[in-house]
Amino acid sequence: MEFKKKVLKNGLTVLFEKRDVPVTTVMLAAKYGAAYESQEEKGMAHFMEHLCFKGTSKRTVKEIVDEVEKVGGDLNAFTHEEVTAYHVKLPSEHLNIAMDVIFDIFFNATFPEEEVKKEASVICEEIKMYRDNPHMHTIENIKSNLYESPFGDFIAGSQENVRGMNREILFEKHKRMYVPSNSILCVVGNNEFDEVVKIAESMNIEQGSVGAEIPEVVKKIAKSQEQREGIHQTNLAIGFHFPCSSDKERYAAEIFSTILGQGMSSKLFSEVREKRGLVYGVKTDLDLGKKYGYMIIWAGTDPEKKSQVIDISLEEFSKMSQVTNKELATAKVQVIGNRNVESEGSNDTAVSLVMEEISGKAEDYYDYEKNINAVTLEEVRELAKIKEYSIFSLGP
Repeated sequence: MEFKKKVLKNGLTVLFEKRDVPVTTVMLAAKYGAAYESQEEKGMAHFMEHLCFKGTSKRTVKEIVDEVEKVGGDLNAFTHEEVTAYHVKLPSEHLNIAMDVIFDIFFNATFPEEEVKKEASVICEEIKMYRDNPHMHTIENIKSNLYESPFGDFIAGSQENVRGMNREILFEKHKRMYVPSNSILCVVGNNEFDEVVKIAESMNIEQGSVGAEIPEVVKKIAKSQEQREGIHQTNLAIGFHFPCSSDKERYAAEIFSTILGQGMSSKLFSEVREKRGLVYGVKTDLDLGKKYGYMIIWAGTDPEKKSQVIDISLEEFSKMSQVTNKELATAKVQVIGNRNVESEGSNDTAVSLVMEEISGKAEDYYDYEKNINAVTLEEVRELAKIKEYSIFSLGP
């Protein structure tokens, strides 16, 4: 494995991992996401992500996609709490195409007026889609029961917010946030670092200034439920405040979540599904950022069994204080194995490197196994002492 990192004169951070497989992922990320938004702005980062694909000063919407797809590539993007990232995956020999297209849509998007209005409607349909999906709706609402606005609000915002945003507001925000000093370029593939740097420098993107800060993330504890006609199962989420990605305890959190609810060998799956037959699906999910962290227990169950599932899940959480050295050792192998399997894909590795750079430094990605193996039994058991939790359920 070969990893290199450089900050260019214009402030752009370049991360690079050399691979032997002839496939490359090029990712360009702005250190700006939904967590940076006020309540009135909520949905802006996601809206800008959509608009960056709607044409530049030298490419139409069709030309952006065609140029990547005609060489077998795939172009996409995502909006996270702390980052908005655009990525191309394609044969390594076409690195120039990937770099040129992704730099163009990232820095030179024009946000045509007619596209802003049209895309607002598209995003509103996306918001409806999330609400209509019981699982997605439950995950979004447990977050709002764990955090006050604006952080607790839906990343895509509300329909009212989205329809209230015009081109001038969005374009000005884009110009301030999408600047080299606030951006990370990550390339993972069968190329050379010098070549990546040379192409990036040839783009002649001028340095800009950025002053965005994440508003205070305010925790809360709340319990609520929602009823909806036309569904037959209750979707349930129990949420706990957990360490942030910048905390040393993040590695203990990953092990804790794995033992409790990751996979068919987990405590929750064994106890709630296999032993009692109360659910089809039950699992834990972690979302750890630089300034926030939470773990969710999710389950889908019969409405009449909801209380029983909650009680057993909380009991299993509490019993993590009795985790054994054997369970810890087994979980470490599982967590490290999961990371190794995920890292096979250049896209997943690029995402991980970018997120590590935001939380601290990208180099920490390569210390993952060491940091997982350094977790002690006491650190895992300590998390079981968390007593406060939020609940959200959606049922018939």
